[in-house]
Amino acid sequence: MKVVAFNGSPRKEGNTYEAIKLVADQLIAENIEVEIIQVGNKNIKGCTACNHCFKSRDERCIIDDDVNEWIQKMKEADGIILGSPVHFSDISAEMKAFLDRAIYVGSANNSLYRHKVGVGIAAVRRSGGLPAFNQLNNYLTYAEMVIPGSNYWNVIYGRAPKEVLQDEEGKQILRILGKNMVWLLKLIEFGEGKVQKPEYERKVYTHFIR
Repeated sequence: MKVVAFNGSPRKEGNTYEAIKLVADQLIAENIEVEIIQVGNKNIKGCTACNHCFKSRDERCIIDDDVNEWIQKMKEADGIILGSPVHFSDISAEMKAFLDRAIYVGSANNSLYRHKVGVGIAAVRRSGGLPAFNQLNNYLTYAEMVIPGSNYWNVIYGRAPKEVLQDEEGKQILRILGKNMVWLLKLIEFGEGKVQKPEYERKVYTHFIR
């Protein structure tokens, strides 16, 4: 099995990276491969609402950058970790640009990430962790991913690099999250071919202008 993790921080090995590693260590201990991809220092454009992905349905965004490669990595992975720092009670701009496009392309192509195990993690100095964590969960639920929990919300605290490693409760939250992610990944693997998946339904779009 393989899990792909996305680091939305502009700092390659800052607190968001350390938070992802706390979860990844539990996966690696169970022989699950983990690849960490750096998103936060890339020049990523946001979605232009052109809807080309719904017209082409070729699993690609018309903006040809790193996002198209990451879409394929997400498609092939069994699990996905989304980690972001908190900028003004929100995820980083690069992380949002990436997810707006990648999740929309997934929706345009019969829900590419459906039933994968997905988790979101927020690394924060002081406030705004829950809104950022909730935003990451919005992408996971929209993509029909399966989300394991922990014993609290997936937010860890620290300012300078590696300060999150002093947050004992935060470390426990992410350690338990990693263990629960392993458990869920294995349940899905063992159930493959034994438990029938719900039939895919094309999304219905409704607006309220009369």
